[in-house]
Amino acid sequence: MDILSNLKYTKGSKKNRKRIGRGVGSGHGKTATKGMNGQLSRSGAKKKAWFEGGQMPLQRRVPKYGFTNHSRVEYQVVNLDDLQKFADEKKLTSEIINPELLKKLGLTSTLNLPVKILGNGEIKVKLQLEVNGFSKAAKEKIETAGGTIKKI
Repeated sequence: MDILSNLKYTKGSKKNRKRIGRGVGSGHGKTATKGMNGQLSRSGAKKKAWFEGGQMPLQRRVPKYGFTNHSRVEYQVVNLDDLQKFADEKKLTSEIINPELLKKLGLTSTLNLPVKILGNGEIKVKLQLEVNGFSKAAKEKIETAGGTIKKI
């Protein structure tokens, strides 16, 4: 039978913690565990995670160097020997090789970045490539094999 004198808190509903700053007799009164003086003993005291107590901060002590070009284009790179390997495995059956096909074959990881063909390796098959960029060596090797390369 439920009597008011038998009621108990549900397990986990009451927090078992020490309340600070509630009088000297509480054990954590007077200065409320903040110590005696100093910046963090004041009311409303906060400091940023990177604050170093007035010492010159690390990001200002370390010298600046270099340059970041914000208009730099990041390419996905495909080498000629990768294309030759897929041609040998008879996976390059399409007439035109474009970024969508390269993504489907797993040579590139995303369609958001442009694709660039580099001339590392040899190519023996005749390919029609439509990509965002290519090196001079890659263009020469593809054209000597009888293929064409077009910038899109």
